Amino acid sequence: MIHKEASATVNNKKKREGTSLVEPYIYLLPAAIILILFTFWPFFKTIYRSLFVTDNNGQEAVFIGFQNYIELFNNPSFWNSLWVTLCFVVVVVMVGVLLGFGTAMLCHKSFPGIRFFSTAYSLPMAVASSGIALVFQVMLNQSIGILNEILGTNINWLGDPKYALICIGVLTGWLNSGMNFLYFSAGLAGIDDTLYESASIDGANEWKKFGYITLPSLKPITFFVIVTNVINAFQGFAQIQILTRGGPGESTNVIVYDIYKNAFMNYKYGYASAESVVLFVIIMVLTFLLFRLRGGAFKSGKFYSN
Repeated sequence: MIHKEASATVNNKKKREGTSLVEPYIYLLPAAIILILFTFWPFFKTIYRSLFVTDNNGQEAVFIGFQNYIELFNNPSFWNSLWVTLCFVVVVVMVGVLLGFGTAMLCHKSFPGIRFFSTAYSLPMAVASSGIALVFQVMLNQSIGILNEILGTNINWLGDPKYALICIGVLTGWLNSGMNFLYFSAGLAGIDDTLYESASIDGANEWKKFGYITLPSLKPITFFVIVTNVINAFQGFAQIQILTRGGPGESTNVIVYDIYKNAFMNYKYGYASAESVVLFVIIMVLTFLLFRLRGGAFKSGKFYSN
C-alpha cells in the first residue's frame, strides 16, 4: 500500500514537472503564431520569390536562381540608391540624435513652463509622417513657402537635387527627435544627483560635469538611440513618396522607395524581392558592426561612467 502511494506521488510529481515545462510554451504560442504569420513567413517568402521571375500578380513564374541579384548589382540605379540611402541615413541620424539630446538637456532642469516645452519637444513622436510631410511641402514651396520668405531666397527646395535629400533628411530627423527626446530625458533622470554635488565640491565647472558625468552616463542610451535611428532611417518611405517620389532625377531614390517602384510600378516583384533581401543584409551587417563597436568600447572601459 505504501509502495503504491509512493509510486502515485512520484507519477503526480512527474506530471506536474512535465506540465510546468510545457506551460510557458503554451503561453508563448499565440505570439509565436503571429510572428510566424506576419514576420517570418513573409521574410522567407521574399527570399524564395527573389529567385524567380514573377508575373504581374507577383506569382512565381520562372526559376532563374541568382539572376535577379546579378542584375541588381550590375544596375547603376541600385548603386545610386545605395549611396543616396547612406547619405539620407547620416543626415537623419545626426539631426534626430542632436535634436533629441539638445532638447532633453534643455528640459533637464526644472523651470516655469517646462511641461509645455517637454510636450512640444516630444510632439513629433505623435505626428503622422504623411501629415507633416504635406505641411513641409507647403513650407518648402518655391513661390509661397515660408522658408524662402524668411531667408529671402527663391530656391526650389524639393525640386533641386542639391537640397531635396537634405530637406527630407531634416524632416525625418525631426520626426525621430520626439522619441529620442524621451529616451535621453529618461537617461538624464537616471543620473544620480550626488555625482554632480561631489563634482561641485571638487570645483568642477558645468562643462566638466557635462564631459565627465553626463556624457559617460548617457553612452548606453546614446548607443541604443543611434542603432534604432539607423534602422528607422533605412526604412524611410512615406515622406519621400509624398514630397519627391524619388526625384528630382534619382536624388532622393532611397532603397526602400526603389523597392516600391520596382514592385508596384514596374511589376518586377522578383527583382524587388532581391533588393529587399540585400537591404536586410545591409541593415543586419551594420547593426552587427555597431554592436561589435559597442562591445569593444565596453571592454576597453570607454563606456564606464565615473
